[in-house]
Amino acid sequence: MDWTLIQTMIRPELAGVVAVCWIIGYGLKRTAGIPDWLIIYLVTANGIGFAGFTAGWTAEGVMQGIFCGAVAVYGNQLVKQTAEAIRKEGEDA
Repeated sequence: MDWTLIQTMIRPELAGVVAVCWIIGYGLKRTAGIPDWLIIYLVTANGIGFAGFTAGWTAEGVMQGIFCGAVAVYGNQLVKQTAEAIRKEGEDA
């Protein structure tokens, strides 16, 4: 998938929502008692809420919120798994 396609799916004014979702996910991951499987739902719900206030409470606003939450979770996993792979490569060398 081409990154420009994803950039066209999320409205530019919602870049802050992606950042906030990322921070919320980071905080939830470090909160005791919140299982990992629940984090994606909480991040997505927050994305929908923030996008709804920013883009409006329409079907498009809800979809924008889902996209923002998804990109935040994907970005976090991309960074986390890349760092883990680099660390394992260093141990194997």
